[in-house]
This record gives sequence, structure tokens and C-alpha cells, in this order.
Amino acid sequence: MNSKVDEAHHLLRQRDQFVPRGIVNAHPLVIDRAQGSELWDVDGKRYLDFVGGIGVLNIGHNHPNVVKAVQGQLSKITHACFQVAAYQPYIELAKRLSQMVGGEVAHKAVLFTSGAEAVENAIKIARAHTNRSAVIAFRGGFHGRTLLGTTLTGMSQPYKQNFGPFAPEIFHTPYPNEYRGFSSDMALAALNELLATQVAADRVAAIIIEPVQGDGGFLAAPVAFLKALRKLTEQHGIVLILDEIQTGFGRTGKMFGFQHAGIQPDLVTVAKSLAGGFPLSGVVGRAEIMDAPLPGGLGGTYGGNALACAAALAVIDTYAEEKLVERGQVLGDRLRDGLLRLQARYPRIGDVRATGFMVAIELIKADAERSPDADLTQQLIDQARVGGLLVIKCGVYRNVMRFLAPLVTTEAQIDEALEILDGALARILIA
Repeated sequence: MNSKVDEAHHLLRQRDQFVPRGIVNAHPLVIDRAQGSELWDVDGKRYLDFVGGIGVLNIGHNHPNVVKAVQGQLSKITHACFQVAAYQPYIELAKRLSQMVGGEVAHKAVLFTSGAEAVENAIKIARAHTNRSAVIAFRGGFHGRTLLGTTLTGMSQPYKQNFGPFAPEIFHTPYPNEYRGFSSDMALAALNELLATQVAADRVAAIIIEPVQGDGGFLAAPVAFLKALRKLTEQHGIVLILDEIQTGFGRTGKMFGFQHAGIQPDLVTVAKSLAGGFPLSGVVGRAEIMDAPLPGGLGGTYGGNALACAAALAVIDTYAEEKLVERGQVLGDRLRDGLLRLQARYPRIGDVRATGFMVAIELIKADAERSPDADLTQQLIDQARVGGLLVIKCGVYRNVMRFLAPLVTTEAQIDEALEILDGALARILIA
């Protein structure tokens, strides 16, 4: 018998025995090792990883610069808790992030562990600064799995379930979706109606938005919409929070997604690809807003862990050295063009959308309404895995396949992924 296969089955049985069903695996695999844009399971099978830890590995698995930086930091200090005593990697990273987001305008940064932590603390900072309590988020948005993060998230399933009651004074408004005929003007009208009927603008502490919705379906906020949102928030003294947890660090063809619109948000949340696979997040924002909480109001035992900060500094240096932001745009164009060719042959691909290397396809039924087809999406994910390509789904109706390949992916790997996807579509739709 194949001992490797026996090992995989044994591990998956243990997973079912000891890990609760509430945390799912998109793929029934046990991973053994990874490098760049590839990984291998315990059976020894190679896969193209177009998930990247859900947008965490823009720099790729085990980038040598990150490995070297972490190994060096490991011999100095792994953890001291920044609230006990400061250490250089945290201070240097806060400086670098502040300059990256704010340019010449005075900014500050505070570091945490998870994206949800960053979102929660951004809301705390905004409330402290404005002395207001209400927050507006968008339908289809995703902001984490904590109680406040789940409340801010604009999808009911699978996130909300029976987990309520949820945090108070959170309001949701529609997000533009041009493919479904919901324009920026319609979204702005809905926001203004919310302010007129549910919560007055002078009670709103913050509006939080993803420049491209991640779990909501890779929907990009139009430039005009983001500009109008910036104008409205400035008019009413509302803190504008850009959730860049998935869009940040080159995913959209710029370092941050908000840069496409030429606006300057008040606060930016970062995480995922910030530290090349190490758990690290942060809030970066205008200094006078960041200083609103009193001493002791912000923190977290593991926030800004020294190893993660060392990794993040190596990540930032590598982006410049290897021109990864520009690389992402080139790869995004290649993947988008290939998907458009597949769409011409397979009309069940209803939409191809790409902002830089943040690329997705929406799968639809063969009806006049272009109804979302979640079943087809899952079939395609499963068949792609059979061919050696790992992808995951998103969208409110779970009918969008998203691609989050590392920015170090090669052109040959893009072409290989498209070939695998072509074969999977043919097996499902033609066979």
C-alpha cells in the first residue's frame, strides 16, 4: 500500500475527529511543503497555488528574503510585547507604513495580529476621534469574524448564522455592482437615503469600505464613487476607513487599492500580505486621528511580534527590489486576457473582472437573468484541483471564482493554470 496516501487519509480522519466542523477546508488536502506559487501535498502531488493563503502570499511561499530576515531576528528576540518595551523592528515598520500610506503628511501606525483586530481597532480610533458611535459599512463587504467584524460584514451566510445579537449602531448600504446594473449613482443615492432615514451624518464616526470587495466577489469600487465618498465624509467630519487587508501590497496593480482613485483615506487597515505569511496587521492613519485614544486604549499581547515585523520589513524591501507591484499588473493582464478567451468559448462565465492581479470570474446559469450558479462554481473548483490548480470561491451567492496567485508567479504558470481551467470547463460543460 502507498504509505503516503495512508498518511493523508489518516491525517484527514484526525482532522475530522479533532477539528470542529465550523472551520472548513476549501480542498480535502494536507499540505507538506510550498515554494513560490507551488505547493505539494503529503501524497507528493504538485499544485499551482492560486489562493496564496487567501491573499496572504503576494510575495510567494518561503521567499528567501523573508526566510533570511526571520532567521536573523530569531536569534535576537522573538517576543517581548511592545506594551512592555519597544523594539526596533516594530518602530521601523511603523515608520515605513506611515510613509507608504501618508507620504509627506504626518501619519502613525499601530500593529496587531489579525485583520479583524485591525478593523476593530480602526473603529475604536474613529470613535475616539469623533466622539460618535455609528459606523456605515457596505453590503457584500467582509471585515472579519469577530463579533464586530461579523457585524460589519455585509453577508448573512456563512458568517452570521445564529451568532447574534450583533454589535449595535452598524448600518449597511449597497455597494456598486455594474455587472448587476447597480451604478455608483444608485449606491450614492442609497447612502444618502440611509443618512436621511436611519442615522444622521453627525452621529456617524466612520464609513468603512474595501476598494475592491474581496469575499464579496472582487467587485471594484468605481473611481467616481470613491471620490464622492471621500467628499461626503470630509463634508460631515466622518472618518473614511479603507480596508486594504486583501487589496493591499500590490494585489490591485498599485501598492494600495485606494491609490487608483487618487484619494487619501483617514485610516487604512493592513494585514494578509504585509508579512509574507506571518500573522501581522495594522492600522495606519493621520497622526491626529491615530492619537485620539488615550494611553492604554490600544494594544494586544502579540501585536507587532518581532518576527512578523522583521518579515514585513523584508517584504517591503523585496517589493522595491523585484518591482512586484509592476509585475502584478503584467500578470493580471495576462490572466485576464486568457479568461476572456475562455469566456468567449464558455458563456457560463458571465463576467471576467480584474483590478491588477486581483482577478475573478462570475459563473452563471444559462438563463436570461444570468442567475448566480454556485453549483457550477464548486464543480469547477473541484475539477481544477483534479488538474492541479487550487482556487477558491467568493461572492454573496458563492458563484465567483477568485484568483490570488502570488506576484512572483511566472507567465508559464499563468498559461498552465488557464490550460487546467479550460480542461475543467470542458469536462463539466461539454462532456
